[in-house]
Amino acid sequence: MFKVKDLQFQYPKNTSNTINGIDFDIAKGEIFGFLGPSGAGKTTTQKLMVKLLSNYKGYIEFDGKDLSKFHDEFYEDIGVCFEMPISFSKLTAMENLDFFRKLYKRQVDVQPLMERLGLWEDKDKLVGEYSKGMKIRLNMVRALLNDPKMLFLDEPTNGLDPKNARIVKDMIRDFRNGGGTVFLTSHIMGDVDELCDRVAFITDGKLVEVDSPRNLKLKYGKRTVAVEYRNNGDVVKEVFTMDQIREQAFMDLIASKNIETIHSGETTLEEIFIQVTGVKLHGED
Repeated sequence: MFKVKDLQFQYPKNTSNTINGIDFDIAKGEIFGFLGPSGAGKTTTQKLMVKLLSNYKGYIEFDGKDLSKFHDEFYEDIGVCFEMPISFSKLTAMENLDFFRKLYKRQVDVQPLMERLGLWEDKDKLVGEYSKGMKIRLNMVRALLNDPKMLFLDEPTNGLDPKNARIVKDMIRDFRNGGGTVFLTSHIMGDVDELCDRVAFITDGKLVEVDSPRNLKLKYGKRTVAVEYRNNGDVVKEVFTMDQIREQAFMDLIASKNIETIHSGETTLEEIFIQVTGVKLHGED
């Protein structure tokens, strides 16, 4: 769906590039995670991909065509869910959606979307009276108004309670399963691990890793198994390599001890984030 080659970008008042020659592609029907610390270039890259910024160097291709050759018809095929909810606070939810729907040639029935996100009963309430979580969910409806081929989602579950976060994640999966493609940025590594087919890590305007969450865990994790068991009332922990678990000593331990926990040395995406970017997660972009 997207091909990005040697992408470079410098803001007019800056003395150096914000994006320093990055390359990646996004397959059709893929959820692609784009991760990095604050100021790394995530937002700039997304703005370039949705044509909010121009004057870049390099090449961006969308659905087989040079992005710079597209005009307004480009927006018929994409949906964007910004991190900060943007709506007209003095209009109702339905008035907001009706306004934005008229911008597109292709439109969908919003009632099923609003019902799924728990907003239908409040469709005639002023958006200024919505809670932050309701505004975030309304953003998701707006991103899907035009039945897009491609979704750009920036922190789509940030600020949502677990129930509504689950609904949004299920909707993202359903969109992908229906043939849609997703570009996802998030600091919630659990969501990224759960949803993304591949992830890219960017730091200082450069990509440092691009791979599936599973492959990254194998690369950065430890090939070990830790076993905890009780011995005379004390908790004892023993660590075995993946090769050692085939040996008799491991089998004897499992058979003879009161095992309490067994854990592999698999790392988490959060630990990988810190390792490859050198920056701890703080929950902000």
